[in-house]
Amino acid sequence: MTIEFILPDIGEGIVECELLEWLVSEGEHIEEDQPVAEVMTDKATVQIPAMHAGVVNKLHYAVGDIAKVHAPLFSMTPDDADANTDAQEDAQAEVKENVSETATANESSSSSASNGKHIEDFILPDIGEGIVECEIVKWNVAEGDEIEEDQAVVEVMTDKAVVEIPAKNAGIVHRLYYAQGDIAKVHSALFALEVAGEATTTSGTNEESPTANNSASSVASQSSVTAQTNGLSQQSAQVAPSKFSDGEYEPPIAIEGKVLASPAVRRVAREKNIDLSSVKGSGKKGRILKSDVLNLRHSNVDTSSQNTSSSAPSSPTAEKGDSNSASTVLKGSVRTEKVRGIQAAMAKQMSASVYTIPHFTVSDELVMDNLMSLRKLLKPEFEAKNVKLSFMPFFVKAMSLALNEFPVINSQLNEDATEISYFADHNIGFAVDSKIGLLVPNIKRVQDLSLLDIAVQMQDIIEQARAGRVAGEHLKGGTISISNIGAIGGITATPVINKPEAAIVALGKTQKLPRFDDEGNVSAQNIMAVNWSGDHRIIDGATMVRFNNLWMSYLTQPEKMLMHLK
Repeated sequence: MTIEFILPDIGEGIVECELLEWLVSEGEHIEEDQPVAEVMTDKATVQIPAMHAGVVNKLHYAVGDIAKVHAPLFSMTPDDADANTDAQEDAQAEVKENVSETATANESSSSSASNGKHIEDFILPDIGEGIVECEIVKWNVAEGDEIEEDQAVVEVMTDKAVVEIPAKNAGIVHRLYYAQGDIAKVHSALFALEVAGEATTTSGTNEESPTANNSASSVASQSSVTAQTNGLSQQSAQVAPSKFSDGEYEPPIAIEGKVLASPAVRRVAREKNIDLSSVKGSGKKGRILKSDVLNLRHSNVDTSSQNTSSSAPSSPTAEKGDSNSASTVLKGSVRTEKVRGIQAAMAKQMSASVYTIPHFTVSDELVMDNLMSLRKLLKPEFEAKNVKLSFMPFFVKAMSLALNEFPVINSQLNEDATEISYFADHNIGFAVDSKIGLLVPNIKRVQDLSLLDIAVQMQDIIEQARAGRVAGEHLKGGTISISNIGAIGGITATPVINKPEAAIVALGKTQKLPRFDDEGNVSAQNIMAVNWSGDHRIIDGATMVRFNNLWMSYLTQPEKMLMHLK
């Protein structure tokens, strides 16, 4: 009786792998636990062992093909075919159940339409300038939940922030197309919703969902394999019974250099501080068995002092955080992580800025004494309104006033440097060190806001940013930025322009330093280092210095801002 060998889980989050080499051929007799194929995932190269002894009938993939986890890898006739009867019947029942569920879902859809309701897909909208995908952080609803219009349905993380996606219609959640941790594409179906009313011609139900596509392709793949295996005979190919549930079947064998050993054997080796490269395997093709490790331990008690750094760090079990893995970092070990999210966005944005914008810098010292006195005077008034008054609202408002006189600082050059855009609105961004990375939200139309307005908006945005949930509107449309490195102790810096903006300033911490006055007397002054970076294609040095002088004059003599306040 022919059965299918189903490619098992070969690593956390792994859904497919590349077939590197078949270690058996069609018609060959294989033994239980014999390595059958060598595959490569995005984490490691592993060998897949057989779970039954028998004859290989058909290899479903060629070398170089991509094989799907939980799909048939090859078919075989086991030596003890009768032992698999119950499992085969279960597999057939499961297939029938899946088909039944699909039919039920279709009937439910038809029934809903006849009852004045229909299923429509919610299409993931644009969630930020240049954002094409996002990661599902948390679903706030479950299938079957009744939701209201504008209710927050899901939290997603883009390369800029974590945002909540609200429902645009009320209804019942019919299906969630993504699981937590999945990557969802902008303009693709996010979830299906049962809503009242007749379906329109533009309804998303005509589009195939990601889950539906996966299910359909999986069924088609299995049907194709069955047909290939059985030709035109009435006998159907059965799915091999899974032995993961009862713990009899070990995961695939990881390959580290020339060492062949299962994760269970590697765990024993780590516990015993044994270097597997020094162990001679007694299994087929030199595979190291658990008995080999235990025998070595008994025969050589000094083996525990051997260095395990060559094998332990790359062990699949160690990667998954096995509770038995070493609690300390081994000398010389290397930890590699994928760059993603905010960190990936920063790498891309900063590289593009440095490579395409010729930066030049201007530095100066800002005397903070008068501004400190004014803040101290106004602070109680702001606190009475539950608003914290920092120096940032003063910096932001003074910058807006200075931009009125120097519009080129608030401009942007297009990609091919053929056009320059001058912005009437002063959308001033400020860097925030949030829990998900560096964010640069901005306050819109600062030219129309009072000091109190700015402080209120800034306080709200900072709270959102530190929670990692800044609204998308605050993360796009910025025209100039401020980086307050002094808030964490920095003094000077050469900031990188937040492309496509034309300028950015980095503010250092305030220090009490000795300075000479006009009469040559030494006095203590509160000094802040100011460091500008400008786009030298459109801003020349003299213009930047004059702009900085005007901006600093509003801060050293803050009463001058009064004449410009509306």
